[in-house]
Amino acid sequence: MCSVLQSTECDCSTQGLQTYEDVKEYYGKFLKNSKDLKTNACVAPSRQLPKHIRDALKDVHEDVSSRYYGCGLVVPECLETCSILDLGSGSGRDCYMLSKLVGQKGHVTGIDMTDEQVEVSKKYIDYHMQKFGFQPANVDFVQGYIENLHAVQIKDKCYDVIISNCVINLSPDKRAVLKEAYRVLKDGGEMYFSDVYSNRPVSEELKKNKILWGECLSGALCWKELVQISEEIGFSPPRLVTSSFITVDNKELEEILSDYSFVSATYRLFKLPQGKAKEKWQVIYNGGITGCEEELQFDANFTFKEGEVVKVDEELGAILKNSRFADEFLFRPCEKGDLSSKCQPKREIIRDPFQLAQKARNQHQAPNSGSCCGPKGCC
Repeated sequence: MCSVLQSTECDCSTQGLQTYEDVKEYYGKFLKNSKDLKTNACVAPSRQLPKHIRDALKDVHEDVSSRYYGCGLVVPECLETCSILDLGSGSGRDCYMLSKLVGQKGHVTGIDMTDEQVEVSKKYIDYHMQKFGFQPANVDFVQGYIENLHAVQIKDKCYDVIISNCVINLSPDKRAVLKEAYRVLKDGGEMYFSDVYSNRPVSEELKKNKILWGECLSGALCWKELVQISEEIGFSPPRLVTSSFITVDNKELEEILSDYSFVSATYRLFKLPQGKAKEKWQVIYNGGITGCEEELQFDANFTFKEGEVVKVDEELGAILKNSRFADEFLFRPCEKGDLSSKCQPKREIIRDPFQLAQKARNQHQAPNSGSCCGPKGCC
């Protein structure tokens, strides 16, 4: 377990501190449950949840679930025995769900800056541990700022997985959040997070709108900014998992937003060991991951079916080979000069969340398309 200490320290500018206070007020005092939201930014649907995750969610106390404001699916695969950090854990819904999935040998820590949310999350630790049959508790919560994990004494290379659910857009310093996440992840670790993204950089004037910031819109990064910042910090290129358009069912806010568009998207970032050689591989998924026995939808571009040979490029090969997924695949090197179809596949790589959201919308609207919730789930 990583060391954490309660703290409220943060080395932020005056403007940043005001942003914190505005967010605390919005989420701690104004919002009582998800029905108080003015947009669907924090309730936008993601892909269909596997049964074991749905079952875990059913065990979460109603008081905790009712104060959930997430914007997507933040449950990566292969979590047994993992140590997980939830950035902006809110009422603790995702933490309690994950604490059941990692098991007694795993551990989950939630960090949030809002007094009211942390109070709710801590209140139900005993309830969930008794329900799961875990002793000692494998979950804890700390009050603090996700831009400054040093202040709560979270050590370097401490976590296998970091999740975040519609929180980074609320931060006045996104680069600091990602930099701290990179620091506390172990080599081979992953940051798996849902957030809101804009089709173009948000204006300074729009960022001053407290309601739109609290609704996760005016603080959103342009998706291209995420790609740039994450790679500058050292992460592997972001891998897009799901994306869906956000609707604003409020005429006043629609007029303010004008021609801005927003999506709720899930990305995965990996911290790969430095100096490792990258190679092209043929990989075969062994079907050993809970909830993904028949196929593993790794991202919007790659789905691995049990026993099927799939060619992956150097980037994805390095991720699979150097992360917790290494034992779930058989790796066969692609020989230089191999021109077979298995080593020279042609596929479209989607990185733009707006492109993926539009593709999903078109499929859903197509005649006789049926439900979008097929084997790959919903976007």
